[in-house]
Amino acid sequence: MAVVANTFQSTSAKVNREELSGVINRITPEDTPIYSLIDKESFETTHSEWAVDDLAAPAANIQLEGDEYTFGATTPAVRYGAYTQIMRKEGIISGTQDATNNVGVEQVKYQKLKKGVELRKDVEFAIVTAQAQTAGATRQMGSLSSWLQTNVSRGGGGANGGYNSGTGLTAVPTNGTQRAFTKTLLDTVMQQGYTSGANFRHLVVSPYVKSVFVTFMSDTNVASFRYAASNGDNNSIIANADVYEGPFGKVMVHPNRVMSGSAGLARNAFLIDTEHLAFGWFRKIKEDKDVAKTGDAQKFVLIGEGALKPKNEKGLGVVADVFGLTAST
Repeated sequence: MAVVANTFQSTSAKVNREELSGVINRITPEDTPIYSLIDKESFETTHSEWAVDDLAAPAANIQLEGDEYTFGATTPAVRYGAYTQIMRKEGIISGTQDATNNVGVEQVKYQKLKKGVELRKDVEFAIVTAQAQTAGATRQMGSLSSWLQTNVSRGGGGANGGYNSGTGLTAVPTNGTQRAFTKTLLDTVMQQGYTSGANFRHLVVSPYVKSVFVTFMSDTNVASFRYAASNGDNNSIIANADVYEGPFGKVMVHPNRVMSGSAGLARNAFLIDTEHLAFGWFRKIKEDKDVAKTGDAQKFVLIGEGALKPKNEKGLGVVADVFGLTAST
């Protein structure tokens, strides 16, 4: 190949206009599975409390004809409480940048929208991470794993955290030896939940664990799952399942991208009965309109305050200490 001598090429030009798309392409996912699934409540204080009670276990109830009544002791309800956590996102845009004709967006408006999505994902992170509940000026809500004690399967050496009624705080669980996620582990915790009175409807896992769940289809104890599928004139290979119906109920399986952030986030597979889990807002996320302007820039702050509220931890469960990122991590 050759170019005629003295051909003026674009690589030598100095005045060609640049082209920049008027659309910002943001790939970062915005989904927040657990937060989106559960109810939202309003708290009236930074420390919301509620009571949890249980029925007595079934027992033989055979009485003597004409017997004098006797009265057993009344078991009081247990009082639980959640401390709210303050979360915020900030931004500052210079006056010049705000006035500049950029890629088709109002810079301040776009950044507020972006920070709002980030704040929502931080809520999901606080739910799925290992985080103890603490009081004080820098309050910290208890993550889901820090509440769970009843319907739990842990690897060797693992130990529950749980709510301490004396201190009003939760503790993070102790990690156990990691192991593969299996149908047997899932069935075990679902049976625990069934016995406790839970009706699990959702299983929230890391993306890798979702792929492991799909292999349950090859388990000899699972009914054969085959059907004809086509995409127009093309045949499709189907290797997916989203619902598991086991001996103790049916759950929808939700992959959670937030849980793929680290092995610590990915090691838990959470079972949820949404009747027993909510998120309470003391201050819903909103913009603080009182941020003072002190220079040639526009500042903004988005702030909210809330906490996870396990109404009854017996309605929740976890298969802990599973390989959540790869077959060995």
